Amino acid sequence: MIFPYFPSRPGRSVWSLLSSAALCAAVSLHAQAAKSSAAAPATKAEIEAGWQSLFDGKTLAGWAQSGFEAEGPVKVENPFRGGPGAIVIAEGTMLSGITSTRGSALPRMNYEITLEAMKLEGSDFFCALTFPVGKSECSLVVGGWGGMVVGISSVDYSDASENDTTTGMAFADNRWYRIRVRVTAEKIEAWIDAQQVVDLEHKDRKITMRPGDIEKSVPLGIATYQTRSAVRDIKLRRL
Repeated sequence: MIFPYFPSRPGRSVWSLLSSAALCAAVSLHAQAAKSSAAAPATKAEIEAGWQSLFDGKTLAGWAQSGFEAEGPVKVENPFRGGPGAIVIAEGTMLSGITSTRGSALPRMNYEITLEAMKLEGSDFFCALTFPVGKSECSLVVGGWGGMVVGISSVDYSDASENDTTTGMAFADNRWYRIRVRVTAEKIEAWIDAQQVVDLEHKDRKITMRPGDIEKSVPLGIATYQTRSAVRDIKLRRL
């Protein structure tokens, strides 16, 4: 059994990869952050800009449970806490999540995907967004390795805790975070709210999934690790 998102190199602490100054700055920034904007169906302007909604706010149409071992159940709550509908992913023994059923209809290059995610309860990542990059896939891990690590798994076979996309951020429970990923032939970029967290030139880099159950998120999926979370307002556009 593979534990997908704990450091794979014995004796090496992820915190040694994060500078104290950068980590403190990230904690301060997120502790002071206000509520993120409310989710809503794609507006006329968004539709004209090419955004396509991947979640109707009412059903799991276009999605299925990922089929992880001992995963928690998934359901749509509409309304969710008095607002738009959300997909609630219950805590599993390890991974829980959803995988897109759109398959070959999804772009593999030159696109953006955006969503909002909220950690409801737990101590590890509340969103691992798996997405295509050309002929491969990888995952943006948000809040891994005890709740603070952000990064891409995998780059040159190194996990999100061990490569040059690794950063540290503090995440509050019961708060929506806007997550956006852009994939082009030159770069993988990612933002959490207004902060860019990944700016990776991937030419001549090996972009892969971390081996294990997380591969059931391919080609597009959202997973959690021992954590209950909610996601909503999932949109995609081609560039």
